Amino acid sequence: MSPPPSRRKQSEPAVRALTGTVTITRQVHFNSAHRLYNPAKSLAWNQKQYGLCTNPHWHGHNYVLEVSLRGQPDPVTGYIVDLGELKRILHTAVVDRCDHRNLNDEVGFLRGVIPSTENLVIAFWNEIAPHIKSPARLHCVRLYETPRNYAEFFGPAAT
Repeated sequence: MSPPPSRRKQSEPAVRALTGTVTITRQVHFNSAHRLYNPAKSLAWNQKQYGLCTNPHWHGHNYVLEVSLRGQPDPVTGYIVDLGELKRILHTAVVDRCDHRNLNDEVGFLRGVIPSTENLVIAFWNEIAPHIKSPARLHCVRLYETPRNYAEFFGPAAT
């Protein structure tokens, strides 16, 4: 039996590192109930201000949360962050704590907050930001309350 033919190792092309700032976005979904109600105001004021959203028996939404990170791709992986890791962060920080919950009563980090979409994006930013590691940086938290209504927050330093 003859020996296998010798294989010459071909030189592999060098990987080029591209530079530039990129934004990546991950979308997750959750369902929650809430009530818009300011306890410092009268029931009449709350009903005038919030209408059906101040129903004492709550109402719910099928929320869509989009979180965007910015940064330069790592020259070795080509990633700013692995999107699977970003999904894990979003579930840990927000989805697992809010899904099928009453935002007013069951979510500790929202206790005492009127859970408007505007307040929720700020609160979600505060929960997500500590989990984002450099070189990625949190760029935007966008929350769809309905397919036509959303709020977005670009962080406390945004003007």
